[in-house]
Amino acid sequence: MQIDSIDVQILQLLNKNARIQWKEIGEKIHMTGQAVGNRIKKMEDNGIIQSYSIVVDELKMGLSFTAFVFFFMNAYTHDDLLKFIATRNEISEAHRVSGDACYLLKITVRSQEALNHLLNDLLKYGNYQLYLSIKEVKKRYNASLMSDE
Repeated sequence: MQIDSIDVQILQLLNKNARIQWKEIGEKIHMTGQAVGNRIKKMEDNGIIQSYSIVVDELKMGLSFTAFVFFFMNAYTHDDLLKFIATRNEISEAHRVSGDACYLLKITVRSQEALNHLLNDLLKYGNYQLYLSIKEVKKRYNASLMSDE
């Protein structure tokens, strides 16, 4: 599916507020709410819009430790590690990366002890480098397609 400039405008508005009403989107881009809804449905059906989510303040939720882990495999098969990642709620993001490491993991936990437990469990699959976040400076999904520049 090819998206046009109207679809991009819809995505920009949904990115700012996923709960915005179709009618309100239509008013902003000079379309009917029904036409906006049809476009959104088409983007959902074609996998462009994959889900809707919320952004949570992890500190207010008591998750005071955020760590980024570069993970290095000790085996050629990644299946066991991927199963482990899928079962651990502390791992909020996992990316296969190029370079020396195999994966980049974002881990959010309540305590240093919880982080240590997870890191000890990870050692079954390989080794890691740990980087602790000291301050979050931006938290928002912004695809380059959706930039205003």
